[in-house]
Amino acid sequence: MKHKSIFFLFISIISFQLTAQKLQTPSEFLGYKLGSRFTRHHKVVDYFKYISENTDKVKFQEYGKTNELRTLAIAYVSSVENIKNLETIRKQHLTSAGIEHTSELKDKAIVWLSYNVHGNEASSTEASMLTLYKLITENSNYLENTIVIIDPCINPDGRDRYANWYNQVVASPNNVNPDAREHSEPWPGGRPNHYLFDLNRDWAWATQVETQQRLKVYNKWLPHIHVDFHEQGINNPYYFAPAVEPYHEVITDWQRNFQTQIGKNNAKYFDKNGWYYFTKESFDLLYPSYGDTYPTYVGSIGMTYEQAGGGRAGLGITKSDGEALTLWDRLIHHTTTGISTVEMASKNIGQINAEFKKYFKLNDFKYKSYVLHGNKSKTNKLMELLDRHEITYGFAEGKSVSGYDYDTRAKGNMKPSSSDLVVSTNQPKGRLVKALFEPVAKLSDSITYDITAWSLPYAYGFKAIASERLVAANSSKMQPNLATPNYNAYAYTFEWNHISDAALLADILKQNFRVRFNRKEMINSGKKLKTGSLIVTRSDNKHIKDFDQTLVAIANMHHKFANSINTGFSDKGPDMGSSDVRELKNQKIAVLSGQGTSSLSYGEIQYFFEKEINYPFTAINTSDFSVSMLENYHTLVIPNGYYGKFSKSELAKLTSWIRSGGKVIAIGGANSIFANKKSFGLKTKSDKDDKDRSDKDVELINYEDLERESIKGSITGAIFKTKVDNSHPLGFGYGDAYFTLKQGARSYDYLEDGYNVVRLENNTVFSGFVGTKADKNLAKSLIFGEENIGRGSVIYMIDNPLFRAFWDNGKLFFANAIFYTNPSMKKL
Repeated sequence: MKHKSIFFLFISIISFQLTAQKLQTPSEFLGYKLGSRFTRHHKVVDYFKYISENTDKVKFQEYGKTNELRTLAIAYVSSVENIKNLETIRKQHLTSAGIEHTSELKDKAIVWLSYNVHGNEASSTEASMLTLYKLITENSNYLENTIVIIDPCINPDGRDRYANWYNQVVASPNNVNPDAREHSEPWPGGRPNHYLFDLNRDWAWATQVETQQRLKVYNKWLPHIHVDFHEQGINNPYYFAPAVEPYHEVITDWQRNFQTQIGKNNAKYFDKNGWYYFTKESFDLLYPSYGDTYPTYVGSIGMTYEQAGGGRAGLGITKSDGEALTLWDRLIHHTTTGISTVEMASKNIGQINAEFKKYFKLNDFKYKSYVLHGNKSKTNKLMELLDRHEITYGFAEGKSVSGYDYDTRAKGNMKPSSSDLVVSTNQPKGRLVKALFEPVAKLSDSITYDITAWSLPYAYGFKAIASERLVAANSSKMQPNLATPNYNAYAYTFEWNHISDAALLADILKQNFRVRFNRKEMINSGKKLKTGSLIVTRSDNKHIKDFDQTLVAIANMHHKFANSINTGFSDKGPDMGSSDVRELKNQKIAVLSGQGTSSLSYGEIQYFFEKEINYPFTAINTSDFSVSMLENYHTLVIPNGYYGKFSKSELAKLTSWIRSGGKVIAIGGANSIFANKKSFGLKTKSDKDDKDRSDKDVELINYEDLERESIKGSITGAIFKTKVDNSHPLGFGYGDAYFTLKQGARSYDYLEDGYNVVRLENNTVFSGFVGTKADKNLAKSLIFGEENIGRGSVIYMIDNPLFRAFWDNGKLFFANAIFYTNPSMKKL
């Protein structure tokens, strides 16, 4: 028996050696030295498939497609035995989290490595191939008790946009001079995805198809450790955890401490090679939608690793210290930290599993339940998000609840209906619930990397109570009310109170229906029609074959209930023939894109038209744009951006176009085009304190305090309560208040000759950080307004209602600006 055992051991060793010899390195497979060029995404996928087909230590899984139909995939990397038992290991692991119900996992660690979420931070995907190879060959001992999940490229569309451009323009040999064109990406760059969204800010909001598909897989595993590989400026050394404050308060001491242990292990290898690095700076753990924070809030040790480089570095670039930074340098650094992290997991199995289990035990949070009251469309939209995160929820049982009132920032009460949502923290993902729903995130430090407020009740426009008691709820779901034809109807009417209503309108218009809306509230056939209700009359639509069936089919496709009225004579308010019942018409819309526009803002607008409401528009590059083009359009949308060179002659022509009936919608920085200019009433609020300050009032600041002093004039994504004039078409569908997300301190006076539809009457912040000097000019400032100029108008949107597509309650303002303001439209 002893000789047999030795024989089989010998055979196993020989078999392993032969397998390792057969497997091609990334360089051998690609046909060029790794790091000598950027690999196109399909070749990366091919390499992962090749490895999985030639070893039992890797299982390849495709989990989706991008908008441009590139493959999204992961690879499971472990021992042969573990790969055979993946499903059993997965269920055991989730049993520790209270999600599955079998024996608990105690002898394995799960590590997830995510690469290239920013497409032009492209060294990490190159590193993913080398990391895969090294794990199954020289570091295979770690795989006996560790399952490593590798996502080689979270953002294939952005990566290929960058790689294809770079491979086209790179010199031969590559030029390390920073002035060379290969170090200057054209707009919009490779960082974002197809819709120009930053996928590293989308984990929690899950607006993008890449995120939505990834979460389905991620939630099946909830790894112990998750690393998100990035790049930063070319002159920075490598960054790895531990992170800097602020940490969100749901993060445990264990998560903090083990970051440090992993960081020290990384440092050991960097020290050995003489590589520079830094920790505990720049990158915090607060905003919940990063690739380090979101995993942390669902039990992982979530970390960002940042390598110098980015889209500017290319294959090599000379840094400010005169040293060259090559692609090989960048990918080998990422490979080193990736394997070092797996090593730490492998060596700390017992504690990792024990602490993971502790994380998911019930926690004694101040608020036990969040009760949300809103219309059916808002509720459905939020339920979609909760389902994506596999957060459980229920519906109120009608008993009165008390607690923190989001609307007043004080104690309040609510008598919820059976259609009101209840989301509680007594569930495995209770920490994530707290992070997403709490009214105010606790800030341990005011210097942060992103926005500091995001509470979902504000973002989705709910009336909400945060209760310190657990609120009873039932799990029955709302049943959809299907529309049915009424062949005797004078007209069908639809509510207008959510962006999904705009999607319905867009579809009806595209089907060539004529649609009206009421500018004043009315009661007809015993039914109350609030301002902005959609009205589709039979007499307007004699040209539509099978009018009733066709309209009802569209309504049901959008899950919208169609009320019917039987007369044009109203019991109260305007009749159907009144001038206060106006027709909505198809519009031709132009949107500026390209140099000068914010790619993120343009992407949000494109996403709104294509994915939110499915309505056509035309994107015009700023380099091609001339005002004369606008004769073919009713509306021009100008995204947030930097328009300092908008000439006087162009502005004069644009003004003339507006006077003739055109409409401009300006977002964020685009308002600078019109601010303080002749013919326009938008005026920047002045800082009287600065005007009155004398030379003797110089404030002395220590050099080490400069960064902290600078943020006194900043607003980093804070929530304010505004007043809404909902009698104006721009405010249709809203109540008298709206919670806006401000991302900067720039403010504008009320319009003297215009409509201040949404206005900030005081500077009280409801949630988020506002510097002590930033709020001085906020009181009595414009948020959204309309100014009539001749037969046309300008819609000023100072805050961005489409921000990252997650501030759901702002989107209807933009739809109102498109469809309801200045509806007479210019004739084309």
